Amino acid sequence: MEKKCPECGEKIIGRVDKKFCSDYCRNAHNNKLNKDTTNLIRNINNRLRKNYRILEQLNPEDKIRIPKSRLTSKNFDFDHFTSIYTTKTGNVYYFVYNQGYLALENDFYALVKRKS
Repeated sequence: MEKKCPECGEKIIGRVDKKFCSDYCRNAHNNKLNKDTTNLIRNINNRLRKNYRILEQLNPEDKIRIPKSRLTSKNFDFDHFTSIYTTKTGNVYYFVYNQGYLALENDFYALVKRKS
């Protein structure tokens, strides 16, 4: 029985377990499967990546205290984060992956990194 490429329908020549006729078809097929399906998802993922880069840039060590203005000047979006951690004392940390921030008094923020 002749196998057909799931991407273009061409006949597959080569190994028995080969699934695509070429690297181009394999890449095109996987790109279609893995692309963000909607603009909403793509925009949120882009926003999360931007927030992560900002936190990473401002916090090269494990912990730092900075004014809110440094975050807002880089267009940090406080509405997009990946998780929330509440301590026993009631402090609420917002995390973008392993980079977190905690609102302090007088418009300051503590930036922290979560240990893996």
